[in-house]
Amino acid sequence: MSGDASGSAPLQGQAAEDGGDRAGSVKQQLSRLFKASLSATVPDEPNIEPLVEVCTAKFGDYQCNNAMGLWSRIKGKSTEFKNPNSVGQAIARNLPPSDIIESTSVAGPGFVNIVLSDKWVAQSIQQMLLSGIGTWAPILSVPKAVVDFSSPNIAKEMHVGHLRSTIIGDTLARMLEFSNVEVLRRNHVGDWGTQFGMLIEHLFDKFPNWEEAGEQAIGDLQEFYKASKRRFDDDSTFMEKAQKAVVRLQGGEARYRDAWKKICEISRKEFDLVYQCLGVHLEEKGESFYNPYIPGVLGELSNKGLIEESDGARVIFIEGHQIPLIVVKRDGGYNYASTDLAALWYRLNIEKANWIIYVTDVGQSQHFDMFFSAARRAGWLPDSDGNLYPKASHVGFGLVLGSDGKRFRTRSSEVVRLVELLDEAKSRSKTELQKRLKENGKMAEWTDEELEKTAEAIGYGAIKYADLKNNRLTNYTFSFDQMLNDKGNTAVYLLYAHARICSIIRKSGRDVEELKKTGNIVLGEPDERILGLHLIKFAEVVEEACTNLLPNILCEYLYNLSEKFTGFYSRCPVVGSAEETSRLLLCEATAVVMRKCFYLLGITPVYKI
Repeated sequence: MSGDASGSAPLQGQAAEDGGDRAGSVKQQLSRLFKASLSATVPDEPNIEPLVEVCTAKFGDYQCNNAMGLWSRIKGKSTEFKNPNSVGQAIARNLPPSDIIESTSVAGPGFVNIVLSDKWVAQSIQQMLLSGIGTWAPILSVPKAVVDFSSPNIAKEMHVGHLRSTIIGDTLARMLEFSNVEVLRRNHVGDWGTQFGMLIEHLFDKFPNWEEAGEQAIGDLQEFYKASKRRFDDDSTFMEKAQKAVVRLQGGEARYRDAWKKICEISRKEFDLVYQCLGVHLEEKGESFYNPYIPGVLGELSNKGLIEESDGARVIFIEGHQIPLIVVKRDGGYNYASTDLAALWYRLNIEKANWIIYVTDVGQSQHFDMFFSAARRAGWLPDSDGNLYPKASHVGFGLVLGSDGKRFRTRSSEVVRLVELLDEAKSRSKTELQKRLKENGKMAEWTDEELEKTAEAIGYGAIKYADLKNNRLTNYTFSFDQMLNDKGNTAVYLLYAHARICSIIRKSGRDVEELKKTGNIVLGEPDERILGLHLIKFAEVVEEACTNLLPNILCEYLYNLSEKFTGFYSRCPVVGSAEETSRLLLCEATAVVMRKCFYLLGITPVYKI
């Protein structure tokens, strides 16, 4: 075993260099200006990071909040500054010339308020329309990330917890990929463990010629699993055979390996139905993949003095926890902790990832806390400074509840089958769409294929958005009626809002591609400026959602964008107005940003309603 991932370092500095044609978010661009100003204002205080935030008061669009902190550091050192306000005045005065800033003012204890130039905002939007929204991708300081999500157990039904993990993980991966981070999408399936002993022995007992019978032998994998579990629980002789079967499987015996592969293959087909519906791509590297690495990894940890004997097991004691992290069970078998440590070692040393992100329910928080602590003790991860890489993060999420406030299940108390859940969402949205089209007299304008695809986009999008709009740490109640409502903060409302914008552009009869090259955006009215300002905040919203691993931040931005567009459209006539060209370009920019938000959330846009 060789390789040590202990070289922790901040990756700042690479951000600006690796941005290519991207200028970064507005906040990043302003931060660069204030960095130069701070160097000129207090040259004897190096490495002061600019504190630039969106301005919540009416004094500006953004503000720099460094003055008070700086004053406490330089008080008594210099005669030039008398108070925080005078520091703020100097910061404003020393700003390099820039097209971005229209004006500055200094308020109270040195807050530097910035008003952005309307002309610059308009040009930024126009440039995005010409060069593509990729130029608005945020510049992150992490080159390579692993996102470990979905991770169902082979031979078991995927449940709503896996749905949450899949939806949240896919969105995090999409946002990081859009930000030009190399993302390894990992499906860490449970394909190795004691359940395979009972499954294989049950298969051998019931179908001695299972190789010829193939999938027909197993039939419904869920029922097959339940039947083998009943035998395992009720029959001590079968239990003993199953336990021996695990040893033979893990020892590499061909007959057991072949049966294991067949069970995994059948299970994967069921998972893939869900992934296809959700449009989610994953690369499977299950527990079995890391099994060969476990002995070497545990050997490295033993050599570092981390592993101790305790009650016949081998464990790592973690400060602040009463129970230790068991890495080898009393019977000599491995467990989740041993597999997770081997997987982390592999991701740091072989895959060279800088950020490893695990998406599971909050019930596993203690496991990840202990596991990360063990990795820090081993020197694989730096001590808990969030700015140092490599780093590992647990993205926990709450429960999906039913209308009774309990864990979401079917009437028969079974776990809800995800494929059926998705089918019902599509069916309900299709019924609602048909009803709407009949009422509007537009049914004849739609082909069966359009109806099918739109119902699918709305139904699946509704389930995803209902999940993602909540802070992931909270529980939420699953309700088809709420998520398929076309009013309020729902996917249906947002998809219809996007389709309406497309309709406005179509009805104008203008060639938008031509307008992008020949027309100009002018932010003459307050509502035009409000919409323009919100549009250019897109990059920093994606950056914040990535940095904090919170997709709901992007959902909130998208909903607010549709609301700000409604305000603009209700007070600023588009088609037939003197400002038609500029306003059509604002409509197009809104549609482009909405489509990118939909893409990042894994939602398919609709273009007509």
